[in-house]
Amino acid sequence: MAQAGNRETLSTDVLIVGAGPAGLSAAIRLKQRHPDLAVTVVEKSAEIGGHIISGAVMDPVGLDALIPDWRLKGAPVGPAVTRDTFHFLTAGGDFAIPHGLVPPQMKTPGAVIVSLGRLVQWLGDQAAELGVDIFPMTAAVDVLGGEGAAVRGVITGDLGRDARGEPKPGFAEGIALEAKYTLIAEGARGSLAKHIIADNALANDPQKYGLGIKEVWEIPAALHQPGRVDHYLGFPLDNATAGGGFAYHAEDRKLYLGLVTYLDYADPTLSPFDEFQRFKTHKSIAPLLEGATRLSYGARVVTAGGWQSIPTLAFAGGGLIGCSAGFMNAPRLKAIHNAILSGIGAADAVGEAIAAGRQHDVIDDFAHRIMQTGIERELKGVRNAKPLWSRLGTIAGSLAIGTDLWTSAIFGRSLLGTLHHRKPDHVGLKRRDQVQGRVYERPDGTTRFDRASSVFLANLSHDEDQPVHLRLADPAVPVRDNLPVYGEPAPLYCPAGVYELAEEGGAPVFRIQAANCVHCKTCDIKDPAQNITWVPPEGGSGPNYSGM
Repeated sequence: MAQAGNRETLSTDVLIVGAGPAGLSAAIRLKQRHPDLAVTVVEKSAEIGGHIISGAVMDPVGLDALIPDWRLKGAPVGPAVTRDTFHFLTAGGDFAIPHGLVPPQMKTPGAVIVSLGRLVQWLGDQAAELGVDIFPMTAAVDVLGGEGAAVRGVITGDLGRDARGEPKPGFAEGIALEAKYTLIAEGARGSLAKHIIADNALANDPQKYGLGIKEVWEIPAALHQPGRVDHYLGFPLDNATAGGGFAYHAEDRKLYLGLVTYLDYADPTLSPFDEFQRFKTHKSIAPLLEGATRLSYGARVVTAGGWQSIPTLAFAGGGLIGCSAGFMNAPRLKAIHNAILSGIGAADAVGEAIAAGRQHDVIDDFAHRIMQTGIERELKGVRNAKPLWSRLGTIAGSLAIGTDLWTSAIFGRSLLGTLHHRKPDHVGLKRRDQVQGRVYERPDGTTRFDRASSVFLANLSHDEDQPVHLRLADPAVPVRDNLPVYGEPAPLYCPAGVYELAEEGGAPVFRIQAANCVHCKTCDIKDPAQNITWVPPEGGSGPNYSGM
């Protein structure tokens, strides 16, 4: 927690960190209910939506609550879901799960396929029309404190420091943004949320994460089925590795293709990036890509811990919303609607607190206002899915999850009570000498690609003459500790080629190519020594996703 010092200081009523669906929904709701409030949103990407990536199939319940006439206003959504299927894949087979066996908690009547990036841009326009001040290219790098432990705003990042941290020509020091209340909406594993949760002892069960990797393809018209949604379990992931794939047929011959690999996997030689390349070779996927063109690539972690892992949401001076709080429904692979609903509930709580003359305190009903939007009911109902998967593996776990969900649907409660997450994702990685080791095929440049050509499609922008934003607590750990024990897994778990092991003078060295970073946050989560801390680079750095 930092002090303003001699920095330039600006004040607002409500400050929101992150212009994603949760942050922008909170801003819109505040101005709808309290038009005289000054509401400010800061966003680290160069443009609104530039860092946004999601599957995505959206339950419209959140948007219905926020902007009931969103269809008339021209919200950029894709086709309605016309077919939603679940499959179990083996290396050579595809077993469709009968629709009648799929638990109701995993179905989404009325869902639509969306590019979340485009939807967020539209939400930004709606917020701006209401008078919300939105500042892109503005990274919040520290919490602004005052007397006591209350959060009073944020410190934004400096612009124009060189790699050694010295000011360059045109240097601009970050400013202090003060607010009566601050809402943290950074997305999964946000850098400020991480420290606020730790500093205020807000954590419950350890949060669980998955690394989602997505590509957008343009496929031949003859293969395109707008509104078709397919979810896959099994291949390419083994029984001990949780996760699954998806293929969504969006508008204009677009195919959204992706794989989520949960980060509690144990094999240090596993590469989520290369598993995604394998996924595209399956006989159910590969024909879709014949004659197709790959347009975009990106990666981002998602929260998967569910109900048990939601931290205490309110702290003195603000609260956590969206994926910073962990509202994703993992069995449904859906979080957008809950992000929007959390923004609505938070805005109502904050707006009423300010109207009562309050500021910088703990809003006692903050969590209640969020949970009563439907989030509590939904996430409690599926709370045992991820713990069962972690304990039992994909095959037995899927059967147990299905049984538990059906039991809850029929009887209104789980017979298992509440199962808890036993450990964070960086714990449990096996030693390199305990596994056989995976060998991945070389890319063919047609459906299977390397990291370099993939990252090119993320439209990265990063001035290399700036301080490295991937900070090692001890620079010796990767070679001294991780390499002999785990084979140093960072080059494998990173989907962007940020980390590499090289040789200098006959000795191994660990290198960081920070300019390759797509801001997925995997390293901050999976490093077995917890030696890597991801902090925001200069505002405007990172991917510039289009239509993701």
